[in-house]
Amino acid sequence: MLSSPRRLLVLDDDPTGSQCVHDVPVAFEQDPEILAHALQEPGSTCFTLTNTRALDEDDAVALNRSTLAHFLDTLDADDDAPLHVVSRSDSTLRGHVIAEPQALADVLSDHGVQVDAFLFCPAMIEAGRYTEGNVHYAVVDGTPRRVEDTDFARDATFGYSHSELAEFLAEKSGGAIEASDVLSLSLEDIRTGGTSRVEEILSGASNRAWVVVNATEYSDMEVVADAVTRLEARGHRFVTRCGPSFVRPLAGQAGPRILDPADIRLSPDRRKHGLVVVGSHVGLTTQQLDEVRRRGQLTEIELDVEKLLDPEQRDEHLSQTVRAVHDGLESNDVAVYTSRTLVRTDDPAESLDIARSISEAVVEVVRRSRDALPAWVVAKGGITSHEVAHRGLGIRLAQVTGQFFPGQISMFRPEDAPDTVRECPYVVFPGNVGTREALADVVERLQNAAG
Repeated sequence: MLSSPRRLLVLDDDPTGSQCVHDVPVAFEQDPEILAHALQEPGSTCFTLTNTRALDEDDAVALNRSTLAHFLDTLDADDDAPLHVVSRSDSTLRGHVIAEPQALADVLSDHGVQVDAFLFCPAMIEAGRYTEGNVHYAVVDGTPRRVEDTDFARDATFGYSHSELAEFLAEKSGGAIEASDVLSLSLEDIRTGGTSRVEEILSGASNRAWVVVNATEYSDMEVVADAVTRLEARGHRFVTRCGPSFVRPLAGQAGPRILDPADIRLSPDRRKHGLVVVGSHVGLTTQQLDEVRRRGQLTEIELDVEKLLDPEQRDEHLSQTVRAVHDGLESNDVAVYTSRTLVRTDDPAESLDIARSISEAVVEVVRRSRDALPAWVVAKGGITSHEVAHRGLGIRLAQVTGQFFPGQISMFRPEDAPDTVRECPYVVFPGNVGTREALADVVERLQNAAG
């Protein structure tokens, strides 16, 4: 791949977008000074976690706008290294696909930068999500399916009915984008025509055209990244909307870093035992927790949801749980999880309040357990991993060391964090990811590192 001076700012709409890269900083806040420091060198990359997939569209747009605007205000006007902004989102097409990149382009325009095109590349190769013939696929139970035929397309908030990505963009824009106006980088363009053909197509894109990037393997995206590098050197500007995989070649990385024992460095000043925090309620998470349990040697602490929702019992139950975590870490690894029975109501607003109350309880337990100095922390669940890191552990900035498996389950090294957290490896483990044995395997590797 061609080296590039581009600075890559990745606005990540949930905490799992850095699964395909390594040795890059991740900011859990949108502090422009943190972002500017992380991106001070040409060729640098930084993620900032906006968590906007959990917000409605207006709030998501506002957060994207303010994050980028405040960051741009900190930049040196004389610095000519190109800034490439990535709106990183779900590889199964969920999220504010149109609104977020458009908001970023508006902010860039306000600062004198006109965006020629949006690059749309939702691939996540390791998870079996890829685009061919402009159609996006997801491998489910070993079988490739058009994403419109999967449960992802029936998402209550972000559902859709098209897998052909030009038609998908037309659908999600309410017709504001015409499918016939969407450009495409086909696999033939990429593999036969190479960088020059991709550069030719992209050089003709203007006025914020949408461009579908077909990709079934990393080499496809590397060709596109090289063409983008050449065009940026000539003044062309792009905003990318993508899944996790395309960030890797844009960041100039040619392969993954799978963690080996030497990468998992534990501080001798901390306890020898770690903490697993489980917030995800998907079926796979329950199976994974069962496998950890089956292998033994784990102290289990259950947060009783009914007690958490009872104002007369909540505080005492939280205090008892925190004491149990402190006591448990003296002699064993500890798993804290919410009771597996979901509490539901027919009122969506009330259901959201319940979910927030439970999430706040999990965060409070972690916050009050910092001084127990666990050797490591694993957070299971996408939203859980963000809340535990930022509000529970107080992490503002961390470095992605690498992954336990290709494209899955990142380990973070806290950098800007409280003294009780800075030497504590933090593992982001999405809810619906991995085999039944994956969580137990990760815990076992951390246990081995602790001796």
